[in-house]
Amino acid sequence: MLSKKQYYPEIDGIRAISILAVILIHTTTKILEVTSPGNSSYLTSFFLNQISRFAVPLFFLISGFVLELNYENHQSYLSYLKKRLAKIALPYIFWSAIYYFLIYTWHGESFFKALTLGTSSYQLYFIPSLLIFYFIFPFFHRFFKIISQSSVFLPLAILQFAILGYDYYFQPLNFAYPINIALLNFFVFILGMIISRKYNQILSISTKNIFNNLLFSTILGISVFLEGYFLYFQTHNYLKFYSQWRPSILIYSLSLFSVLIVILKSNNLTNFLSKHSFFTFFIHVLVLEVIWNNLLKNISTPLVIPIFFISVTTISYYIAYICHKVPFISKITG
Repeated sequence: MLSKKQYYPEIDGIRAISILAVILIHTTTKILEVTSPGNSSYLTSFFLNQISRFAVPLFFLISGFVLELNYENHQSYLSYLKKRLAKIALPYIFWSAIYYFLIYTWHGESFFKALTLGTSSYQLYFIPSLLIFYFIFPFFHRFFKIISQSSVFLPLAILQFAILGYDYYFQPLNFAYPINIALLNFFVFILGMIISRKYNQILSISTKNIFNNLLFSTILGISVFLEGYFLYFQTHNYLKFYSQWRPSILIYSLSLFSVLIVILKSNNLTNFLSKHSFFTFFIHVLVLEVIWNNLLKNISTPLVIPIFFISVTTISYYIAYICHKVPFISKITG
């Protein structure tokens, strides 16, 4: 007998916040590409770019959380896989085709390979890794009791931090996409599964310590910014600020998660955003390119930062809202 489906609206809220952070990363990156360190917009853009880096780690955490939360409601592996792929695979293929054939039309690889690597557009890169986790999740679920034991869980955490440290401070992992992204996120995905089983206890602890966690998250956000800023100018390696796979960002993301589940617990403000966030994730780069290339590319005032972000966000969500009015279109577009 299937159990009643569990749902926590604040988790959808965190997904929506993460989508906004992704848009902020991409809009500020565009600004950083055309401004110099002496420009008044540069430091602000750099700061906002860095403190938004929690987005993708939290996507993986939320995925593990949601999959574990209601996996028992699936009668078989095939029914589970069919439902998950129906939700993500068709929109992924649709938007990959849009970007590959209509937006970024210069290619050194076939569409099938771009689909496999998530390279049709730069915001799609982590989805093939997410699909890997979808396929292997039932294995993690089956051995949950073993994985969640401290004797296994703690070594996995240490291994993850070691991999992140090696990738960021020494050299990128020598694994092909999408395997390398999966290796950089396996722990946070498993952690999401564990959190889903202990959510009420974690929420209670987070509520009692909200101010301490908020202060800690603020300090960590500043540390992430300083780390990316100084290492970038020391090495002139753009990955020092562009990478979100760092030990510091993992800690920052987890701390921020503990804050957001409390803030969004009784907040209806994110309901609209969460409902349309998946579509917005896919389309926002298209909107970004149109606005940037036709309106804002040559503007150097600091106001370009909020104008760019708000414009991309508002238009993307408005298109999502309109398209969701069309019957069945969300099954294709997300």
